[in-house]
Amino acid sequence: MVAIVVAVAAVDQAVKQYMLSTLEPGIAQPVIGDWFRWLLIFNPGAAFGMGENTTWLFTTIQLAFVLGTLASAYFIRDRPSAVGLALIGGGALGNLLDRLLRAPGFWFGHVVDFISVGNFAIFNLADASINVGVAVFLIAMLTEERRHAA
Repeated sequence: MVAIVVAVAAVDQAVKQYMLSTLEPGIAQPVIGDWFRWLLIFNPGAAFGMGENTTWLFTTIQLAFVLGTLASAYFIRDRPSAVGLALIGGGALGNLLDRLLRAPGFWFGHVVDFISVGNFAIFNLADASINVGVAVFLIAMLTEERRHAA
């Protein structure tokens, strides 16, 4: 689990750094027409622009989740559940690093978002990892009894 958490966060940070060096904030770069594009923004809140004035709260929640994921790594024996939680923890760590190390300052940093699809929210790889991790974890929970009965 720890390896997945660290790998997800490292890839997320590397891609964010690349996007910061190649994109201008607020200027869309079409990838697949106007439907899929790169669009660099700095997000102080959560998904869909919610909670812009509560950056500290999201930082605290992300830190708690990363620490909880790492603490639970020793106890979780179900591989799909472990992968799901690790993907969530890795995404949380990727965004936590932004909140700790980026402007406007420690604990209040803005998350780098750059993936824009249609009229949907603008997000990053850490966000995608969190969503995939939630799906994997839920499927693992719903199928755990059946998988272990076989």
